[in-house]
Amino acid sequence: MENLSGKHFSITDPQGVTTVIYKVNKTEKELLDKNPKYTVERLESTEELVGNNKKRTFFVDNPSNSDKDLVILSFAEEKVVINMGILENDRVKISKRPVPVKFDTLYSEEKEEYKEFKYTPNFKRPISIIDPDTAEEVEPMIFFDEKTNEVKGKCRLKPNKPYFAFEIRDDN
Repeated sequence: MENLSGKHFSITDPQGVTTVIYKVNKTEKELLDKNPKYTVERLESTEELVGNNKKRTFFVDNPSNSDKDLVILSFAEEKVVINMGILENDRVKISKRPVPVKFDTLYSEEKEEYKEFKYTPNFKRPISIIDPDTAEEVEPMIFFDEKTNEVKGKCRLKPNKPYFAFEIRDDN
């Protein structure tokens, strides 16, 4: 891992749970016309076993005062618990009201190894898709469709398997 200068904090996951944390970045006003209002950046982490639990230490490289909002996702067998946090001075404040969400699946009668999930990316609304088994992001393959003259993307998703997708946006 590269050298990180900034802050770090730890979370202990019980057995069967994997937590990942994203820092929410607000785009500067000058760049808003061509970029999304918010982007997310997955925090680097290390892991060590403590008994049957995993202690994860997360690193925030050079945090600024505007980059203090965190999205905390804890993946268990059939659900994800969504929580918010704030990085304030040398502490992380975590909401006391997490939201549990059960997974849903794309259903297919055909026996396929992968299902192509097509979408037209809207670069004003970045969506992250996560495989809950590995807690890793599913990276889209972006390409230019000459027939429609559009930038499109597709993700390779396994049928009958749950995925978790999220985006950050304002309520209004």
